[in-house]
Formats: sequence, structure tokens, C-alpha cells
Amino acid sequence: MAHLLGAEALHLEFPTRTVFDSVTIGINEGDRVGVVGRNGDGKSSLLAMLTGRLEPDAGQVTRRKGVQFGVLDQSDDLVDEHTVGYSVVGDADDHEWASDAKIRDVIAGLVADIPWEAKISELSGGQRRRVALAKLLVGEWDIIALDEPTNHLDVEGISWLANHLNRRWPRSSGGLLVVTHDRWFLDEISTTTWEVHDGVVEPFDGGYAAYVLQRVERDRQAATVEAKRQNLMKKELAWLRRGAPARSTKPKFRIEAANALIADVPPPRNPIELKKMATARLGKDVVDVLDASIGFDGKPILNEVTWRIGPGERTGILGANGAGKSTLLNLVAGKLEPDTGRVKRGKTVRLATLDQQFSQLAAIEGDRVREVLAREKTQVVIDGKEHTPAQLLERLGFSTAHLSARVGELSGGQRRRLQLLLVLLSEPNVMILDEPTNDLDIDMLAAMEDLLDSWPGTLIVVSHDRYLLERVTDQQYAIFDGQMRHVPGGVEEYLRLKAARANGGSGEPKGAGSGGSGSGGGAANNGATSGKAAAAARREARKTSSPSLAGGTTLSGAEEREVRKEVGSLERKMQKLITQIEKKQRQMNDHDPSDFEGLGKLTADVTRLQAENEKLEERWLELSEKVG
Repeated sequence: MAHLLGAEALHLEFPTRTVFDSVTIGINEGDRVGVVGRNGDGKSSLLAMLTGRLEPDAGQVTRRKGVQFGVLDQSDDLVDEHTVGYSVVGDADDHEWASDAKIRDVIAGLVADIPWEAKISELSGGQRRRVALAKLLVGEWDIIALDEPTNHLDVEGISWLANHLNRRWPRSSGGLLVVTHDRWFLDEISTTTWEVHDGVVEPFDGGYAAYVLQRVERDRQAATVEAKRQNLMKKELAWLRRGAPARSTKPKFRIEAANALIADVPPPRNPIELKKMATARLGKDVVDVLDASIGFDGKPILNEVTWRIGPGERTGILGANGAGKSTLLNLVAGKLEPDTGRVKRGKTVRLATLDQQFSQLAAIEGDRVREVLAREKTQVVIDGKEHTPAQLLERLGFSTAHLSARVGELSGGQRRRLQLLLVLLSEPNVMILDEPTNDLDIDMLAAMEDLLDSWPGTLIVVSHDRYLLERVTDQQYAIFDGQMRHVPGGVEEYLRLKAARANGGSGEPKGAGSGGSGSGGGAANNGATSGKAAAAARREARKTSSPSLAGGTTLSGAEEREVRKEVGSLERKMQKLITQIEKKQRQMNDHDPSDFEGLGKLTADVTRLQAENEKLEERWLELSEKVG
């Protein structure tokens, strides 16, 4: 493959330490590189040297002649007085950029909801980030370097960006270099992973899943030095192999080797045991949101939402920016009261929130970390073992030296980890995490997830990090048009529903609605994903990326009649399965929440029926493409 960029013997020093010592790496045509590492180990510095924005103290960076290099920093170069439109497409006439399908796709994917004539100074931080990303992606580049591109993007935006980058160049051309802590995004776009640590850049084949496997192998060889990290990553690997099928079928993920490594590793958590412990701490009544409606300035946000939250549930909340996720959390937490309806809380509920604003730390900015810990409980039980605050702090990556630092002097990631520790030490039995991944690197995300695995309470998570949502929650709900509905298929089902609605359908199956009990995995009136709607959304997406599918396949009259006959049969079978799924979900909602074995059997039945339905959807999609 043709060489695009190379770095030889790079050396970089800061006044207090050596960041890189004789690093030699390169990027060839077709490389898609994800860069991972602990905060402060030099990921952004490496990117800055490769892009020419930072001169190394020694060594050199070379590019092939004529190579065009596009860069997205964590800060942007947008001009406050320019409009959104001018920032993205410059002074090109409308007909010029509107006739370019690639530019139209970027605008639709990133800035369609931002006023074209708005000034940059009028935008929120998230909107400004999307405009900067759109400005970069409408250009023609041989290499693109992105520094934390998923910051400020919601789940839909991250999914769009991954699809765009995967389709941007032919497989054997172009180069991509991405620094990110979003593990799902890494797996979607990377063919190679660079880990930055201890002054070196260590390459691994494949995306995040393959990197975890190879890192466990490396750590096993140095077990005496890396024992804690090894055990944590083995647990992470076990979840990757036992999780969503799409992850475990990645071509570069060596299944046999992974199975051998995790043969003695138990599942990340025991949901039945945790539910028993949570029920003992909480009783059966936690929080019930009953027919709650709320709006602001005459604009409705949530409309007659019913959500019964049970003990020990782990629930992720999905929805576009502005859909009402934070409003829903504030209703549950008692920070807002509904305009109509009510919110009922159990007498034993002790609720704590990890918010985006570090509100728990505002009053202690001048205190030293050891002073803060001295005021907290001397011991807390996690995973059946007693831990001191200092021990928990060590699990979250703090060193002894950090105990003397003032809270206000800590980095963003350290503040986030201290905030989580203080929430855990308050011993809540209901915990709300609002975008908890901000400022955390991959190692710290794994450490946080490890703590949450053994936490016996009710957990509610809002995050754009779909890996985290799948990792720490057992079920997901989505907010559509002020209504709340269960999405048994998680993020993938949510995105299918969004696509179906964007293509003119509601994406809602017959009988779908809002609310319901989370304890049974979804309300009876939430229904199941419409097989035809979901498959149709995927069909439209495949048409867009593969124009040859758009016109259907030429069939003889007899062949077409046979295909249409089978399509009709599949639709009847899918409808029957959806009815069965809805029936099982109603049974789950009416079931005694303390009967864990019964709930487990019903959950397994729903999972099996959903898997059958998904197979029928795929066949329906395949045949539908043939008849156009």
C-alpha cells in the first residue's frame, strides 16, 4: 500500500517529563487508526506532531508529496461573526454545493437542525462542534485526523459519523487517525489501534475488541506488574464475547483465543443476586412516574409518561438532544414537578445524581482530597467486601500524591472520578448517571464499569456512549415526541426506529405507546419493534450506500409471484411473533418483581422470540430488495 505519512524517532519532552522517546510509526493508504491511552499520556501531543502543529524535540514527520491533511482539534477555528452556512461551504453558490451528494449528506447528518443563517457566536458548544466537523468533512482530504470527534454528538450523530467515515474512501485508499474514548466508535471505524503509554506507541491489529484481546495477552506476560489491569481487562473481554452478537463476529476478533483467556472469568455481574440485594434495600416500591406531562414556555416536553421503576433495574435512556432526557431525570430525582400527573417515590429511596456540572464538588473546590475523604464514611461495602475511601480512590486511578491536591486543581477526569466516589460513599440505593463518560479515558471507563457491576441498587443512565449503555444497563428506553417506549433491541433498534420515522413512517408498531414498568423489561403497551418498519429502514439505508439495489432485481413473472408469496408469508409470521412478544411483556409487567426466576424465564422467552423475529426481518429485507 502507498505510504501517506511517516514519523521517525520522535522525541518530545515537557519540563517535568519525557512524553515520547524515539517513536517511529506510519500511516499507509487504507489505514484506519484509533488512538487510545490514559489521559495525559500524550495522545493529543502525538496527533499535534503528526499534523504539524507541534514540533518534536527530535525526529521528523514526513508526508508524501501532495497529500492533503484535514484536522479536527478539540478547539475550533470558526469565526464568531460568520454564519453557519458560510462556515460550512464558504462563499460557494447554493447550486454548487447543493449539487454535491457528499456535501448534502454531511449537512443532513450534522447541521440540518441548525439555522443556516445563524451566527457562530449564537450557537451552543455542541452546535459549534458539529459545524466545525461539517466544515472539515465537506472538504477533500487524503488523511483526516480527529481529536475526540464524538464529544457533543448524540447517539444518532455518532452513528452517522461512523457510517460516513466507513464510506468516505474506497477500502484501500485514504487514511484516518482518530483519538477517542468512545469504544463502540473505535470498533466501527478502526482497522488498527495505537495505544499510547509510557513514552511509546504500541500498535494492535483491529478495533477495540481485538485490542482488548491482545492487551490481555500482553498483560498476562507481565502479570506481576500489571495484575490489577489484567484482571479488569479480562472481565471486559468476557463481556465483549458474551455481549451483542455484532461485537463477537468482528473478523479480527479471534474467538478461540478469547474463549481460552476467559474460561475462568464469571459474567460481569449477577443480575438476579443484585436484584435480591436491591429489593432488600429498597422494597418493591422505588419510583413511579404516573401519567406525567411537563413543558416549558408553552412547549410540551413529556406527554402523559408512565414509568414504574423497580428495585435493582439498570436502565439506559435514549433520545435526541432536546427530546426530554434530562427533564425525565429531573422528574425522577424530584428536581422538577410535572404539570399534570404525579411522581411517587418509595419511603426507603435514597437517590443520588452524577451530573455534568460537577455540582457535588462546587462547595469543596478549596479542600484537599484527603480532607474530603476524612469527612466521608470510613468504610463502604462493594462486591461483598469492605473498602475504605482511599482504596476506592486507588481503584479509580488516583495515586497517593493526589490526596494532597486541592479539588479545584484536579483535571476534568480526576474530578469526574472523585465525583463518582462521593456519590458511591453517600450509599444511595437509586443512582442517576447523566453523561458519566465525559473526561474519562478508556482505562478509567473500565474501572468505573467494574465498580458499577457490583453496585446493588437501581441505576439510570443517560449517555451518548452506546458501549457504556450496553455494558452497565440491562434494558433501554427511548423518548420519541414526548412519549417513552421500551426498545428491547437497544441502541440498534432505537436507530432503526429513528430511520423509519425519518422515512415517513412513525416507526411505531400497532399498540405502541408510552410508559410501563421497567421491572419486567418493558410495558405491555410499548409493543415490539415492527419487523417491516425496521427492515424497511435498513433497506433504505442500503439503497443509499449501494445504488444498484435501488431499482430491485429483474425477475420473471413466475419468480416474482413466488417471491411476493413468501414476503406475504413472512409478514404474517412476523406479526404473529410481535403479538407473542407483546403478550410476554404484559406478563412481565404483571409479574411479582420479587420472583426473579419467573422473570428470568419470561425474559429468556422474549429474547428468543425477538431473535426469531430478527431472522425473519432479514429474510423479508432480502426478498423485498428483489422485487423493489
